[in-house]
Amino acid sequence: MELSIIITNYRNPELLKLCLDSVRKYAKGLAYELIVADSATQEDTEMMMREEYGDVKFFPFAANVGFQALIKKGIEESTGKYLLLLNGDIIVIPNSIEKMLTFIKSDDTVGMVGPKLLNFDGSLQYSCSRFYHPVTIIYRRTFLGHFAFAQKHLDWFLMKDRNHDLTMDVDWLMGSSLMITRSAVEKVGLMDPGYFMYMEDVDWCRRFWENRYRVVYYPAAVMHHYHGRGSAKGGVIRSLLLNRLTWVHIFSAIRYFKKFWNKPIPKHS
Repeated sequence: MELSIIITNYRNPELLKLCLDSVRKYAKGLAYELIVADSATQEDTEMMMREEYGDVKFFPFAANVGFQALIKKGIEESTGKYLLLLNGDIIVIPNSIEKMLTFIKSDDTVGMVGPKLLNFDGSLQYSCSRFYHPVTIIYRRTFLGHFAFAQKHLDWFLMKDRNHDLTMDVDWLMGSSLMITRSAVEKVGLMDPGYFMYMEDVDWCRRFWENRYRVVYYPAAVMHHYHGRGSAKGGVIRSLLLNRLTWVHIFSAIRYFKKFWNKPIPKHS
């Protein structure tokens, strides 16, 4: 099998259906297998997969096992030389998968490629970034982020100084839509299981660079992404007090900085 398309989902059968239907519609000319790994599986999702998508390899989990565990299951059950990892809230458009596949096959220095992501209103979603500094988390999670000096840093972090219509090597790509090579995964390893959610994509991209695989933002391929940002709802104080996802993000960041604290940031052009 040339391509395995692995979709991860958490309690959103409506968007998952849209994602699956878009893949089926716009990947017709490709030799691929389709795999869904579903966290905290609900009855309506399981029924939908059984009745409408019986040809899809479906792996439900009773518990909420986290993003990296779903990716791990999908990769372990796949057979493709190339792997397309999609969140269930991604909508594929014509030629996007083909373009990513052609690009990654054209250069064996590329280990990971990500498309341009658009919000459902057509606006750009910043999906490639520079590596975090500790202050990045502070500016994103506190009132300090409203100040001009913090906004300048956050714009740098999101690479707003670069043209997002051009292909470029980047520090890391949002894990919502990634195409990778199996050979790279075999060398780099799977996502770090120490992360439940958040930062696992940053960590993974950093390890790709450490193993001399390029991480490339490729805007010739475009997909739509419904990006809810659950960890940022309700304002700073309310979020810190009540939103479990905020704390998950913070603890993931602590793990990331401890892991890479004494390691140099990988250099690339």
